[in-house]
Amino acid sequence: MAKALRFIIVPKVAHPWFDEVNKGARAQADILSRELGVEIVVDYMPPLMADVAEQNAILENAAGSRPSGIAVDPVDAVGHMTAINHIRDQGIPVVLFDSPSPDRSITSVGNNFAQQGIIAAERLVKLIGYAGKVAVMQGFPTAPNHKERYEAQMAVLGKYPSITIVDGGIDNDDIETARQQASAVLESHPDLRGYLCCDASGPIGIATAIKQAGKSGKVRVVSMDGIKPILEAIKEGVIESSSATIPKMQGSMSVLMLWQASLGVQMPQAIDTGIDVITQENVDIYLADAV
Repeated sequence: MAKALRFIIVPKVAHPWFDEVNKGARAQADILSRELGVEIVVDYMPPLMADVAEQNAILENAAGSRPSGIAVDPVDAVGHMTAINHIRDQGIPVVLFDSPSPDRSITSVGNNFAQQGIIAAERLVKLIGYAGKVAVMQGFPTAPNHKERYEAQMAVLGKYPSITIVDGGIDNDDIETARQQASAVLESHPDLRGYLCCDASGPIGIATAIKQAGKSGKVRVVSMDGIKPILEAIKEGVIESSSATIPKMQGSMSVLMLWQASLGVQMPQAIDTGIDVITQENVDIYLADAV
């Protein structure tokens, strides 16, 4: 009988977006188990907060259990994540998800993060007539995907001389931090016309702050991602739209890649899971699939 396989998913932090990744990973494991007749288990090990030291510790602990493979969304560049290098030195397959790959030696499952940021920024500047103040909230600044989105958005905004860029805060992938910082920005800039962000925590906090300030529809928000609270805010009109990743597919393809890596198959550098643009016109389709 074939040997059972155990794959570990390590996200940046405990968060609803990563719960969707976990659902996709488990669904793929169930399919492979059924079709191959092999037990495939997915262990989900989220850090309590987005922190390099904490994620490294969880990764080291995960490696000590000798899994068949580990998928990780790193909070810093891979070269700075010492645990990832230790894991690979032990011969344990590693796949990145929701993060770009630094080189061909490690597979990345996700989308074009710079393009995702460009889509959001170009949509926002069009909404506000290419003029006015726009705030950009960073996520976890060292996270490669958040960094690529932020830099792409800033580059787009910089093309328009009538756009004034406002520091929108740093949420560090925490919803309440995003709310607090957005509230402060809205108070400091009563003439703010638009808000961008770089992760799935930012839009939830920003939307709450806008509602509390009574500025729904006055400050236009184009967000990242499409988990249920973001979808509900789009439906309500607090968030205009979102340039969204597809987390369940990222989880699913991460497990599929780890299974192939466990067989010694030559791996691709990147698996592109695509970008969805979610608006009031199509949000009901996404809400119907949200749990």
